[in-house]
Amino acid sequence: MGKTMGKVLVIAKPLGLQDRIDGLATLIMRIGLAWFIFLWAAHKIITPGQYQGLARRFDDVELSFAQIYATGTFQIALCFLVAVGFLRYFSYVGLALMHFFTVTRRWEGFLDPFALNDNGFPINRNQVIDLAVLVAFTALILLIPRDHFSLGGWMRRRIGFRWWQ
Repeated sequence: MGKTMGKVLVIAKPLGLQDRIDGLATLIMRIGLAWFIFLWAAHKIITPGQYQGLARRFDDVELSFAQIYATGTFQIALCFLVAVGFLRYFSYVGLALMHFFTVTRRWEGFLDPFALNDNGFPINRNQVIDLAVLVAFTALILLIPRDHFSLGGWMRRRIGFRWWQ
């Protein structure tokens, strides 16, 4: 059961029932959050003009298609890292910070979450969803030590803790 790695003996202990439940919960949360952000990132690649307009409207900046493609590609790569659970502190926090940036640009919707347009359609519900996603990212980051069914969790059990897992 134990392995000698250099001068360090690492013992991989089996996961108990609660460890498996926690691992499953973080796996579900991790995949869901990665998928949520992946959809937005993929749309940057599919419809860069839309994001060009959003950057102009919300941030008063002109972005080239190349910049939008680069951003979308980077976000997709981070989504992949989150989905497999590798470089967890970097990837989970990276996506959370990107999402936090989005949330900070839409505060007005939080102040009026029940606003309706002329047709009776709720116009600020995306902001409420964004806030729930940000809270879920925060929980996922706090649960990294319980994220057993990830590449980083597997490596931690096999070779011990490393900062980059």
